[in-house]
Parts: sequence; C-alpha cells; structure tokens
Amino acid sequence: MKNKLLLGAMTFLFCNFLNSIPTLGQSKLEGRLSFSGAFALYPMAVKWAEEFKRINPAVKIDISAGGAGKGMTDVLNNMVDIGMVSREIYPEEVKKGALGIAVTKDAVVAVMSENNPLLKDILAVGLKPEAANDLWITGKFKTWGETFNLKSKIPIHVYTRSDACGAAEVWAKLFGQKQEDLLGSGVFGDPGLALAVKKDPIGIGYNNIGYVYDFNTKKQIPGIRVVPIDLNKNGKIDPEEDFYGSMDKLIDAITKGKYPSPPARDLYFVTKGKPTNKLVNAFLKWVLVDGQKYVNETGYINLTKEIINKGLKNLN
Repeated sequence: MKNKLLLGAMTFLFCNFLNSIPTLGQSKLEGRLSFSGAFALYPMAVKWAEEFKRINPAVKIDISAGGAGKGMTDVLNNMVDIGMVSREIYPEEVKKGALGIAVTKDAVVAVMSENNPLLKDILAVGLKPEAANDLWITGKFKTWGETFNLKSKIPIHVYTRSDACGAAEVWAKLFGQKQEDLLGSGVFGDPGLALAVKKDPIGIGYNNIGYVYDFNTKKQIPGIRVVPIDLNKNGKIDPEEDFYGSMDKLIDAITKGKYPSPPARDLYFVTKGKPTNKLVNAFLKWVLVDGQKYVNETGYINLTKEIINKGLKNLN
C-alpha cells in the first residue's frame, strides 16, 4: 500500500514538472506587427508572416502592398513597424532614420502578351538593352519592327508604373536613369501592370518575377510571357541566354550572375532606426535565419551569408 501511495505521489509530481516545461516551439512572443510597401516583397512577406505566426500564435500581423514609396513613407512617419522596399535606400532616407535590412533578392523582367502576333520571332531575337532604352527613355521606337529589327509596322504600346516603386526604379537604372524618366502609359502596381500587358496583344511592360511566374508550377503565368534580353547583342537568344522557361531556371541564372544587375536587386525590410520593439527585432532576426528556408519555394532568391551576417549585426 505504501509503495502504491509513493508511486502515485511521484507520478503526480512528475506530471506537474512536465506541465511546467514550455511546449517545444511554444511562443512567448505576442503583439501586433504592421507592414506596408513594395508589391515585390508582398508574397514573400505573407509567407514569412504565416510561418512566424505558426510558431508564435499570439502574434498578429497586418500586411498591405502599395509600392516601395508608400512603404518608406509609412515607416518613416511611424504608421507601420516595417516598410517593404524593393530598391536601394536613398541617403536622404537614411538621414531621416531609415535602416534597411536586406531580406531576399528578386529581379524585374520585360513582359508582353502571350497573344502578341510576333511572339515567336520576339522570343527568338530577344530585346537588346539599347532598344529597351529607345522604348522607355528616348521614345524613339514606335513599332515592334523597329524595336526587334523585324519586318513589321505593328505599333508598340509601352507601359510603366504610375506609383513610386522599386520595380520602376531598378528598371530605369538599367539605362542609368530614374523612375521619373521612364516613358509609357502609367499603371498602378505589379498586378495592374501585368494585367494591362496581358490584355494588350501589342503591349510591353516590366514586372517583378513574382507576378510573372506561378509559385506552384514555377511556369510563366498563362497569358503573359517574359521578353528575353539579348545580353551579347548578336541579334538572337543563344542557349546560354535562354533561361526564362521556368522560375527555377531564372533564379539559377540570377544567382550565377547571368542576368544583369540591375534589374536583379536586393529587397529590404526597413525600420525607423534600430528597432527597440522586441517583437520587431525577433521577427527580423527570424527572417534572416530560419525564414530563409522559405525563400526559394516562394520564388525568391537567398541572400549570401555575408549579407545575412551584416543584417544580424545591424540588429544586435
């Protein structure tokens, strides 16, 4: 009888001890995080938010896309905790307190409708950087024939972004210019520009790769096609320049430096000054460490160890 009572007491104490140990992965973090900014970072931010909340169920996260310019303005005015910015941080923004933490990479590509009457020829010859300059900067070229050296007088409709954004900034940087120098019909947001080109058989624009490829199939979204860049300017797309067939192939080309930079670029989470909020700091560190394993599967590109360590150093 004594042995049974002793065993019962020991079992009771052991169970209480187990209950006092936090469950593996149980969160001690709670509170709310708010984000706004670049369309380019929106899908990745949503994925990170989902995974972070999975291990921190007491945390609430609000994310809205509206362009890199909005993200920077919102964070500097203390309207959000983190701004999503898809371009380099300007010196004048740094003076106002902007701290940019690179969190992933992606790229901007030229796009056209899958219903373009010259699709086959365009995919074969590609777009020379000089020709792109004469579309978006000088406005010299007015037809598809002029742009791609084809026997065609079909007019070309040029589209650009109407909102302050990283995609337009890095696309303009390809020509040594700024977003305000880009010509074309202005369309708001990545989704809007992709839709405008998709609906216009003779339209051309540019998009972040996350809005051109399907995250699940890794193939180009039906109705839209990437315009390949003729990097060696020999008037045709050679096998080593033909890496647009899938998101994985393009990401591999960007990683290996085969795709020009710009428009390949780093993407940033921005805070106003070094974050003192425990939750903000914890989230950013998680993104740079554990969160990197979700980057490729979401259609983005991992950072180098050097960039990750630089970000962690800025947060410590």
